[in-house]
Parts: sequence; C-alpha cells; structure tokens
Amino acid sequence: MKNELKERALFESAPIMQAILKLALPTVIGQIIGVIYNMADTFFIGQTGSEVMVTSVTICMPAFMFLTAISNLFGVGGSSVISRALGQGRNDRAKDAAAFAMWGCLVVTALYALLALLFRDTFMNLLGGTHEQVHIHAVRYLMVTVVICGIGTTMSNLLAHLVRSEGRSLQASVGIGLGGILNIALDPLFMFVILKPGNEVLGAAIATGLSNIISMIYFICILYRDRNKMVISFTPSKAMMQDGLPVDILSIGLPACLMTLCENISYAVLDNLMSTHGIIMQAGIGVAKKVNMLAHCMVRGMAQGVLPLIGYNFASGNHRRMRQAVLISTTISVCLATVCMVISLAFSEPLIGLFIQNGTDSVVYGAKFLRILCIGGPFSACAYAFISFF
Repeated sequence: MKNELKERALFESAPIMQAILKLALPTVIGQIIGVIYNMADTFFIGQTGSEVMVTSVTICMPAFMFLTAISNLFGVGGSSVISRALGQGRNDRAKDAAAFAMWGCLVVTALYALLALLFRDTFMNLLGGTHEQVHIHAVRYLMVTVVICGIGTTMSNLLAHLVRSEGRSLQASVGIGLGGILNIALDPLFMFVILKPGNEVLGAAIATGLSNIISMIYFICILYRDRNKMVISFTPSKAMMQDGLPVDILSIGLPACLMTLCENISYAVLDNLMSTHGIIMQAGIGVAKKVNMLAHCMVRGMAQGVLPLIGYNFASGNHRRMRQAVLISTTISVCLATVCMVISLAFSEPLIGLFIQNGTDSVVYGAKFLRILCIGGPFSACAYAFISFF
C-alpha cells in the first residue's frame, strides 16, 4: 500500500522535473547501455581486422531491430493503456491490457522467427548480404539472435515497457541494463576463448542472445516476486479481447512500431544499394549507423520513460501537468540529441576508428556517412516526443 501511494504521488503531485527524471533517467541509462552492448559486437569483431565480419554483423541490424519494432507495437501500446487505466482507477482493464500485450508479442515474435528460418537466405540477400563470406556469417548471426533467441529480446523489452507503466522505471532499466552488461562481458568470452578463430560473428550472436534471455528471466523473477503488489497480470482471459482493448493497444503501439520498422527498412535498402560498391563502403555505413544510434536511443528512452506520466495525467484530467511533462521532456531530448550531433561532427573519424581497426578507406567513408546521419538527431528527438504525446 505504501509503495502504491508513493507511485501515485510521483504521477500526481511530485515536482514535474523530479517526476520526469525519476521516470526517464533510468530508461535513458538503460537505452545507452543497450546501444553500448549493440556496439560491443561491432567493436570486438572490429579487433579481428576483418571488414567481411564487420559487414555481416551490421547488415543484420535491421533484422535484429525488427524484434524491437514488435516489442514496441505491444509494449508502447500496452503501457499507454495501462497508465491511462490506472489514472482512471480501472485496474481490471490494466491487467487485461498487460495480458493481451504479452501473448500478442509472443505470437508475433514466433511467426517472425519462423519466417526468418524458412527464408533466411533470401532475407540476407535482401539486406545486402550477397557477398559469399558475408552471407555465411550473417545467416549464422540471424539464426541465433532472431530464430533461437528472438523471444528473449522481444519479451525483455516488452516487460520493461509494462513494468515502467506502473512507475517502476528503475526496475525496468536494471533489466535492460543487465542484458547489456552481460553481453559486453560475454562477447570476448565466446568470440576469443570458447569458439575457434573464424567464428567471432557466431560468438557475438550467442553472447547477444544469451544476455537477452537472462534479462527476460530477470523480469519474470521480478514479476513473480512482486505479484501481489503489482497491478499487471498475464493470465489470459476473454476480457483481454473485449471492450476495444486490442484495437486500443495496437493503434497506439503502431506509430512506435512503424517508426522503428521504417527506419530499419531504410537501413536495409541502403545496405543493399551499398553492396554494389563493395565491402569497404558497406563496413563504413554499417558502423556509422551504429554510432548514430546513441542519440536516437537516448531520446527514445526519454520519450518512453515519460510516457506513463503523460498517459496518467491525461486520463486523470490534469492536462496542465501533462503539458509540462511534454514540454520539459522534449526540451531535454532535443538538447541531448544536439550534443550528440556536435560530438559526431567534431570527432567522426576517431569514433569510426574505434570499430574499424585496420585504418582502411572504410574509416574515411564511415566518418562521412556519420556526419550526414547525425544531422537528423534533434529532429528525431521531436518526433519521438510527439509520438509519446499522441
């Protein structure tokens, strides 16, 4: 009861800056750790000096990030419905929303993994993996991270969204951060110790998949431990398919899903077009995209962290507090993205050089690509904020 009153005070009466920072800061940190572990694969593979291996990992990014689009579809939609239901005092609707989000995410992830398994070669060719050696490594990475361990990725992200919707932003971010830290620790272990040389991409895939599964297990343990304190529940029922709940969740989650999906489709098209210009350019654009992810993920973390605060105050009728949350969080996001843009413009070559060790033209091309890509950061900050608001 004490925890419930504390969480309600955070949403209703705490100073707005304090509420935003308490909800969003752990999420931003979790997103940063998530980006770092995503970049860790490329960093450690870059130590091999093989542009083929670097390219094989970077072209798999759209396929892997599609898992995030799935978790956003159900997680962003579900957390919005849950926070608004709590603001209206409709705890039963919040429980049904959580159940629909979880089971829907499981089913869609399983279908995506099945399609990736059946059409893996075609999939990799569409993503730009037409080079024979790049194709072989990329298919192995896809099989482990999407087909075998995809459930761990989508469920850990989904559960982070749902736990955050009750105001437990710190617990949500610890789960995401745990997966990131484990991935960074497991990468060199699998790549350079357990597996034989030449299997570094497979080692990176195993480290990524295993760390996400452990993150999912962490959330399951948290939910089991606090099952009597939390509103959300995952018991399936007829009610989760009624009262417009599926349409509400999917229509709200769709913009966040489409933003991630379209971003990754554009990356896939770019990788495919770049494949005609050779491995050097593919490696350069792939690394530039990963470095540029840092700004996008920070502002995405800010938007996701403040979403429950916006939804709760909208539903409870406190529109003045809601507007303050939107304005302040958007300002912070734009400032963060601008700082990242300036750093990327000023230190493009050193940043790319961290991931491509052999000093070839890949570094030069990667630096040029990064200077172009980073310009979009402040605009993305506004876009994520608008999506959260609407």
